[in-house]
Amino acid sequence: MFFIGAANVLAAMAWWTGWLGGWLPTPSVPAGWMHAFVMQYQVLPTFIFGFLLTVFPRWMAQTEASKWHYLPVGLGLVAGQALVLAGLGTGSAMLVHLGVINTLAGWLTAMVVLAGWLARDRSGNWHAISCFGGLLMGLAGLLAFAAYLHVPGEPRLAFAMLKIGTFGLLVPVYATVAHRMFPFFAGNVVAGYRPWRPMWLLAVSWPLWLGHLALELAHLYPWLWLVDLPLLALAALTLWKWWPRGKAPALLRVLFIGYAWLPVGLALYLAQSLWFLGTGEFTLGRAPVHAISVGFFGSLLVAMVTRVTQGHSGRPLVLGRIPAVAFAGMQVVSLLRVGAELAANPAPWFFAASVGWLVAFLPWVLRSLWIYATPRIDGRPG
Repeated sequence: MFFIGAANVLAAMAWWTGWLGGWLPTPSVPAGWMHAFVMQYQVLPTFIFGFLLTVFPRWMAQTEASKWHYLPVGLGLVAGQALVLAGLGTGSAMLVHLGVINTLAGWLTAMVVLAGWLARDRSGNWHAISCFGGLLMGLAGLLAFAAYLHVPGEPRLAFAMLKIGTFGLLVPVYATVAHRMFPFFAGNVVAGYRPWRPMWLLAVSWPLWLGHLALELAHLYPWLWLVDLPLLALAALTLWKWWPRGKAPALLRVLFIGYAWLPVGLALYLAQSLWFLGTGEFTLGRAPVHAISVGFFGSLLVAMVTRVTQGHSGRPLVLGRIPAVAFAGMQVVSLLRVGAELAANPAPWFFAASVGWLVAFLPWVLRSLWIYATPRIDGRPG
């Protein structure tokens, strides 16, 4: 699953770069919508499902998944993205449709497997429930987009897909996994560290995430500050509580640096909403969502996947030069993409950010693919 995801990271952005550069045909569905769909529902979920199919049974002390759990999910997702990108590259709407259907098949298979563990659980594992809730929201967004492709006269379905992918699917899943894992990681390597992960944090966050989503779906942007202000306060409090005060390895620090993009993005949403409320002007464009999608999601993709890859391949839990360069590159790309919204002519900056993504990720992806395709270095199975 991580092998597929790593390849997807480059393939998806290569198409987007090619389209921004004017070298590829314009798809029948607006290119920006397809970019959001591919990244939110195909690229990142491949990593998410690979991770959750591994940790769900461990979190709930159940039998681990076999290859027959993974294979149908992985095949559906890889076929889905390959078909969608082939359709986008050739201008074939039929291939895009087939790709979305294959993605849906992979998603549904994963949801059935995960639901089986949840149904057998008697411990009330709230992290698993929260992640599954985010995936259910993502499934709703995926179904909305599939419906849009067959009812193209209803763009609200595509709009729902866009918004659900961020605050219905990815923010809840990322935040839940961070809540479960980051204090645990820090507690293992930082002397005197006191893990902080109260369950009330998830309980309070969920209504606010859904409130943000509902306000965006209703186009009530001047009132987003009502939920984004408490969300910003919670994210800032969490970062402050989690931040290691003592000596910490780089592999741990990048987790918290990446997490810091969440309050940055929420602060931009807050400023955008209040400015809109006071002046009637919608400023900052898509800077807030890209602070979260590129900064938060992209940075933590490098940080978290590197840590999991190191551990599950029998390698030392160190960041290493190539992942460090990739992470630093993502910080530059995030700043470029957010700052592009302030430029008089943002198009060259959009292109620069997409090229920067490819440059930052290429060595990291090649290294990751090599690790996934070779045996563990400690001799253990895998």
